[in-house]
Amino acid sequence: MTTTGTALKSYGPMQFPDRAGLHLWQFERARRLGLIPGPDVNGKRWSRAVFDDAIARIDTIKQATGTLPDVGAARAERHLADRFSITVHSGTAAELARRGHLPVRGESHARPLYCGLALETFRDRRTVQRASAAGRLHLRDAAAKTLGVRESDFDHLLRAGLLTHSEIVEGRHHTLVRLYRQADLDRLLRSRRIDWRAVHATPKGHRSPLAALPTKKRTDGATGG
Repeated sequence: MTTTGTALKSYGPMQFPDRAGLHLWQFERARRLGLIPGPDVNGKRWSRAVFDDAIARIDTIKQATGTLPDVGAARAERHLADRFSITVHSGTAAELARRGHLPVRGESHARPLYCGLALETFRDRRTVQRASAAGRLHLRDAAAKTLGVRESDFDHLLRAGLLTHSEIVEGRHHTLVRLYRQADLDRLLRSRRIDWRAVHATPKGHRSPLAALPTKKRTDGATGG
């Protein structure tokens, strides 16, 4: 039995996990899983009876809540890389979430937090590899290189709305950097709207076929991507 301090008549949301020997994230996850009921004293605190019942099941609660808290993308991707001994590219966590394999459990500093329990119990190496390949994020220059186009060509694709960034991150000196997803680049390369052979064959200094693409209108009147 794990308890610290003198027994109380009721327990607040910080006292309960502290005296039960639970991390706050374990306590919150246990509540989400229904292992610990909601507060039964004035809707804000837990009675001693509820606390004692949880203590009697504390080992089961700890086992069920796991050892990994909900984490950001970088830590989630490091965990998967270590778990499966594979390369896991930036963007994999978001791709797994997009495909319904990795739940988002809140956010920190406006960035998503991914379910630590789902990460800890993840078994499908192939799914991670596919998500890593599809979700891999590229800076603008790398994205243009993947498409085999010039900077001006890339601008035409953005202007036409055929490509847009997948994520925005903060770069050096607090600048905002747009990142482009591999799956979006692959989709664009398969598009029949573009004669890629003609685009790639256009000599430097000559007008690109992409210049003829119509500009996509946005509801706010702006263009670009």
